[in-house]
Amino acid sequence: MDLFPLWNSIRISTISTAVIFFVGLFCAYYLSKAPKYIKGVLDVILTLPLVLPPTVVGYLLLRVLGPKRLIGSWFLSVFDLKLTMTWWSAIFATMVVTFPLMYRTARGSFELFDNTLTYSAQTLGLSNTYIFWKIRLPYCKQGLIAGTVLTFARALGEYGATSMIAGYTPGRTATISTTVYNLWRTNNDSLAFKWVLINIAISCVVLMAVNMVEKKERQAVSLKGGV
Repeated sequence: MDLFPLWNSIRISTISTAVIFFVGLFCAYYLSKAPKYIKGVLDVILTLPLVLPPTVVGYLLLRVLGPKRLIGSWFLSVFDLKLTMTWWSAIFATMVVTFPLMYRTARGSFELFDNTLTYSAQTLGLSNTYIFWKIRLPYCKQGLIAGTVLTFARALGEYGATSMIAGYTPGRTATISTTVYNLWRTNNDSLAFKWVLINIAISCVVLMAVNMVEKKERQAVSLKGGV
């Protein structure tokens, strides 16, 4: 049994989650402080991939990154770098599809943050950077951890956009999801079922991790309420 799809899926999910974690934090933090109307418009734009079919996301990415499109052709001519049909092309797809999960989770955590802590820290002369990393993030860490885990899980199971922009090449671009589909398409049900079980096992572990994080968060809230 070739384990490349598992390794490739984990590699793609890890890289995209790491990038989306910081991008999602940045967008969530600044939009939580933005004026109401600007926040409303940008929130719709940033959340749109969450409700669009993944194949539509993949199509739009091909329109932008394809070798005959503006950005894709520029990278191909200047750097001799093809942005589609490679293993790392799937990173673009998973980043776009999973971004709303991290962004909305982080935004919700930031909006629940007690701003009196910020004001108190400012009166002590602490910088906004220090307040963000040392006070705000630790306060919101449970929600951010949950968002990160869900982002990773969604990236691991992404199929529609990934199949369109990265395709399926065994040993090169294959992921768990694209492998399951192609094994089913070629009537190799037994091997496809094994990959399905692997995916289910990973998903169960991820969901258990999220539940543990949420349990700790509820316990922390109850302790604060008791105090």
